[in-house]
Amino acid sequence: MNNRAASEHFPVMLSEVLSALNLEEGSPALVVDATFGRGGYSRAILESFSADVVAIDRDPEAVAAAHKLETEFPSRFRILCGNFSSLVELLQNIGISKIDAIVLDLGVSSPQINNPMRGFSFSSDGPLDMRMSGQGMSAKDAVNSLSEEELSDIIWKFGQERFSRRIARAIVGARALKEIVTTAQLAAIIRKVVPRSKDGIDPATRSFQAVRIFVNNELDELNAVLEGAKTVLKDNGRLVVVSFHSLEDSIVKDFMRSHSGVGKGVSRYLPEPSDSKDVCFKIVTKKPLVPSEDEIRQNPRSGSAKLRIAQKIIKKN
Repeated sequence: MNNRAASEHFPVMLSEVLSALNLEEGSPALVVDATFGRGGYSRAILESFSADVVAIDRDPEAVAAAHKLETEFPSRFRILCGNFSSLVELLQNIGISKIDAIVLDLGVSSPQINNPMRGFSFSSDGPLDMRMSGQGMSAKDAVNSLSEEELSDIIWKFGQERFSRRIARAIVGARALKEIVTTAQLAAIIRKVVPRSKDGIDPATRSFQAVRIFVNNELDELNAVLEGAKTVLKDNGRLVVVSFHSLEDSIVKDFMRSHSGVGKGVSRYLPEPSDSKDVCFKIVTKKPLVPSEDEIRQNPRSGSAKLRIAQKIIKKN
């Protein structure tokens, strides 16, 4: 990874996302950027269209960064601090009931990854935290308090790690001797019991992903915001989602399929729609869009991204 890609935050598949929003130049619209991050999508929307943008983020650092955009676009941009699972409530609190489009970038932002004090990455040692909001149970709390069975289930379910039982056993054994408080400690414990794969992926990668997803309740959050999108999108409004790992993508794909009448959801993380009344989208992308080779070269972290698009349908009475 080049130094520039490692230090900056790149909005992934930006041109594809802007096109997916289906906005008309010069026409008023309201877009929700439900994962502000560092504002790449929000800024591009504001600069490219006449649309207003409401952004949501639960990370206090992201919210602080968003205030610059509020200053630049005082009548067109607003940042809301909160979980995107509370999409409907957050919008209602500011008098908004319907929107023209919503974009979700489900990845961890580069500033979060690159700051060792946030504890998201094992590339640099830092406190074992991983909380996007800075509140609630931290990764340190989880690995030092959950039972071996609970840890194994989390690492298997959210990390799809086949050595989950071995890792959980090693964590419990290590914490009996000394509390696990840093990312380097946890990574070292995992590396001792998991062989390095042929593809060169660090043995700690899947377990770190699993703990992060658990700590931030990411899959339940995703289910909730997708359900919220059903409520707030206008007819013909666009749902645009960029995901970065198979668990997220499976939820998004199954949500779009099950609410378009294509077929019931098969993801164990996604509630099935109760009846045909829940058919309220048409799928725009039969297969997910992926980054170009040029984008992946510029920003290797974009390599796993998948973009899916659905459009709210006009229901006949």
